[in-house]
Amino acid sequence: MEIKGSAVRSIPDYIRKFHPEKYTMWMESLPDKSREIFAGGVMPSSWYSLEDAAVIPTQMLGALVFEDAEKGAWQCGRFSAETALTGIYKFFIKAASPFFIIDRASRIFTTYYQPSDMVVVDKGNDYVVLHITRFEEPNNLIESRIAGWIERAMEIHGVGFVTVDITKSLTRGDPFTEIMVKWGPIR
Repeated sequence: MEIKGSAVRSIPDYIRKFHPEKYTMWMESLPDKSREIFAGGVMPSSWYSLEDAAVIPTQMLGALVFEDAEKGAWQCGRFSAETALTGIYKFFIKAASPFFIIDRASRIFTTYYQPSDMVVVDKGNDYVVLHITRFEEPNNLIESRIAGWIERAMEIHGVGFVTVDITKSLTRGDPFTEIMVKWGPIR
């Protein structure tokens, strides 16, 4: 399974921005394959091994910074949304409906992870339910990263509050990963 370089870059960028004192320690904690990816400079349009470029580096980030890999993954996802949704994209996010953002996120998902599929299966006035139906190498850290990205994208949009919960998971043997997104009134 592969992940797009633009998603990979957010991991070292996050550490450099928020925990620069731990960057060298993080790099040194990586196995050779992962370290080579980051030392060589991550190309945004290239594809990388999900395990070597995202899972292992996120595990190391979580251990060094948060003592909790899932929290590190969630924060990386939030940071990735923050950096991706700038400029003209930020304008579109603020102008669009929450449903449009989630629908677009489910389509964009497949451009960052291959092969993969995410679909909107239910929606109401203040919620959307997403299913990740195809993901060859399910991983709880990647699910947390995706949930963090969605949470921050919704906050950027301007909803009053947002909760994102992973209610089912391919990693727990469920037939799909289910992400429930709920929000309050737009501010």
